[in-house]
Amino acid sequence: MAQLWTILTQLYAIAGPCVMLLYPLYASVEAIESPSKVDDEQWLAYWIIYSFLTLFEMVAEPLLAWIPIWYPIKFMFVTWLVLPQLRGSAFIYNKVVREQLRRYGYGPYAAQKKAEKEVSNLSSPNKKMQVEQERS
Repeated sequence: MAQLWTILTQLYAIAGPCVMLLYPLYASVEAIESPSKVDDEQWLAYWIIYSFLTLFEMVAEPLLAWIPIWYPIKFMFVTWLVLPQLRGSAFIYNKVVREQLRRYGYGPYAAQKKAEKEVSNLSSPNKKMQVEQERS
């Protein structure tokens, strides 16, 4: 029984890097080389979410050390992110990251946010209509 436990522990230690790094690396290269953009989005979203997770772990490491099930939870979460059938990373990106980018006006949403701010700063309704007509 002790040997079986040792083997399972070693497999578990190998499975983490394989699921979190090796397969995503391989799939990212395949996605870049394919003509489809859908898989590119999936893997870019994965690396963004995985980077956030890694940064979170670095900051919260003293607390996470006290949670014995952290690694299994992380493993299951990353597995959900990685599996292309589930598209977990694209889901998290669209529901969380993209919403934050829109809310705070970063990246491609900066010009949109600036335009909305300019329109809202105008005091009279006539000026708002005039600015909107100029943009059209």
